[in-house]
This record gives sequence, structure tokens and C-alpha cells, in this order.
Amino acid sequence: MTRILFICHGNICRSPISEFVLKDMVEKLGVKDDFIIESAATSTEEIWGAEGNPIYPPAKKELRRHGIGRTAYTDFSGKRARQITRADYNKFDYILCADIANIRNVTRITGRDTDDKIKLMLDIPKKTGRSIADPWYTGDFVTTYEDVDYACRNLLEFLGYDISELV
Repeated sequence: MTRILFICHGNICRSPISEFVLKDMVEKLGVKDDFIIESAATSTEEIWGAEGNPIYPPAKKELRRHGIGRTAYTDFSGKRARQITRADYNKFDYILCADIANIRNVTRITGRDTDDKIKLMLDIPKKTGRSIADPWYTGDFVTTYEDVDYACRNLLEFLGYDISELV
């Protein structure tokens, strides 16, 4: 079982897009039972009281544009923002961050990365130092989706999966 947690600042754009793109891919490959895939925020800005905000509408639109959300496994309608916790460090094998600021903020919450779990999403399989484009500021959800798709494909290949079946 491979346990992956995607991280961005608010958990309403980049990290939930990543969560559901990867869920879509592993479902299409027939290996969804090999994974636990979730997403979280480093901040509480999108969490009010005990409930987080849903995925940002343009992010939902981009997921739907790619046919994601049509199955029970990829249904994102109930997804709500949540903040990463210290306990998440032990629960997940990979904590994949959208940008460098996310890495700093994650380690403030979880403590030192003694097991080398916290990485930039685009640093697998090799370090690029590149961040996932942030559509909150650019409004460009297409580029964000492309970055996420690329990162998720690289991750699956790194984990030993044949992604040639993915269109």
C-alpha cells in the first residue's frame, strides 16, 4: 500500500486537483486498491470552524473537463479543505508539496523530515526545484492541470507502474 498526501496552501486548488488526477489514473490502471491518496493544506485560511471550503469552482471545472469525477472513487463533490497534522507524517509515505513554501510550512507542522517523505511534486523522480503553477494567482487552471498530470505520471513511473495505458 502506497500512501500519498498532496499539499498546497489552502487545499482548494492544486492539492485537490492532484489528489483526484492521481485517483483517476490509478483507477484507470486498475490499481486503486494499492493506494491511499489524500490532500491537505498548510494553512487554515479555507477552513471555517470545523468545516473546510470545497474545491474552488474553476478547479472543479478543470477536473470535469478531463472527465474526472464521474466515478465513486473520483467523485470530488464532498471534498473539503483540511490542514495537515503532525500525525499525517506517520500516516503517509509521500508528502508531496506544490511549492517550496509548502515544504517549509509542512515541516513547521510535522517536525523535521527524518524519513525523507516531504518533497516537491515535480521533484520525482529527480530534483527540478520547480513548483506546480498556482492558479489562485494566475487564473490559469490549464497549466496547473498540465503540471499535476506530468507530476502524477512521473510518480507512477517512479513507483514502477506502466503508464502506457493512460491516454
